[in-house]
Amino acid sequence: MARTSAVQHTFISWRLTALPRWGQAFPSMKLSAPGIIKRISGRNVLVWFELAAQGNAAEQITWLRMAIGEHPFIVLSSTPTDEEAIQCFSLGAKGYCNAHSGAGNLQSVADVVLQGGLWLGPSLLQRLITATVRPEFQPLIEPVLLPSASVVSRFSEREREVAAAVANGLSNKEIARQLDITERTVKAHVGSVFEKSGVRDRLQLALLLNRTAVS
Repeated sequence: MARTSAVQHTFISWRLTALPRWGQAFPSMKLSAPGIIKRISGRNVLVWFELAAQGNAAEQITWLRMAIGEHPFIVLSSTPTDEEAIQCFSLGAKGYCNAHSGAGNLQSVADVVLQGGLWLGPSLLQRLITATVRPEFQPLIEPVLLPSASVVSRFSEREREVAAAVANGLSNKEIARQLDITERTVKAHVGSVFEKSGVRDRLQLALLLNRTAVS
């Protein structure tokens, strides 16, 4: 998978200018309006699609898939809800987050998606962990193939702390504040945890730790 820095980040939004945080996260980003975009081509493209405030999310994403082909996409919403997130994931989204997220959080979202994972907000993550038997969650849960719970023994003490915080739905900023370390350090620990355990995203890590706790 391409590194984040080698990826073309294309934001599709009705805004005339990009939100400053988008440019801070990805200085070489491109902004396109849904009304003028025809089809995105090229390799190593990650699409960020901001839902229009008025309109059906399913209809908007159906149009998007026709325009971008097989490129992975992340949905941005100014008023995110778990229900809308579930709908977006069921239609192929690889991530879902607040359109006004900070630059660091947007970069974290991109890192997870480019590694083949899914990015879910803390609230939805918790709902998935505690309610995996409910039918609306099955499209997200069924593809998850977890490694052996014994891999947790490979974590350092700090990595265990960070992993537990991730499983509780905390963001990197919240983890940094809780453990009194920098966000960069948190990001490094999360990356190490993913590599050691073989999981691809926060959901898989949370499910792994949950299974370890009850085994």
